[in-house]
Amino acid sequence: MNREDIYKTELNYIKNDYIRYSTLEMIKLLPEYIFHEAASSTGKYHPKYTLGDGGLVRHTKAATRFAYELLNNPLIGGKYTDTEKDLMYMGIILHDGLKRGLEEEKYTRFDHPILMANYIEENKDKLKLSDEERELVCSVIKTHMGPWTTDYNGNEVLECPKNKYQNFVHMCDFLASRKAILFEFDNDNNIIC
Repeated sequence: MNREDIYKTELNYIKNDYIRYSTLEMIKLLPEYIFHEAASSTGKYHPKYTLGDGGLVRHTKAATRFAYELLNNPLIGGKYTDTEKDLMYMGIILHDGLKRGLEEEKYTRFDHPILMANYIEENKDKLKLSDEERELVCSVIKTHMGPWTTDYNGNEVLECPKNKYQNFVHMCDFLASRKAILFEFDNDNNIIC
């Protein structure tokens, strides 16, 4: 399956062609391991559907689906422009894109949000985003871990969400990691409605 097909449904949530194009360009640049690894190696922080081969893809699809459902609620989605929604979708689709680094490492990199945001900046010439749009995407990726900002040694590494965009993306990622909220997937890792 090609990379565009993996996230076909999620890419179609994005209304703006240039943001969809930019998202797909970044998906094409992600390391191959991302499409096969589990969201959690232990299952300690994620539900069962995110374990095993393709688990991280399923986690990302679940987080993006939460965004879709919430943004289609006028009380929530009405707070954002279509462009802002599309940029948040882009951030959610890419948020764990370098979870184990650019070159696959043995464990999750705690600084993976920063790595991914920097990777987008390094590849900005391949994208069709304005500086302001790119900054929004990078900021929601950098803060998607929410209150979990310190590494295993107690060092403050990540930023906490500070605005409505960052909080929204964190909320979608957080909901997708809750064991009490389950999704069903078909054999192609698509959510069954």
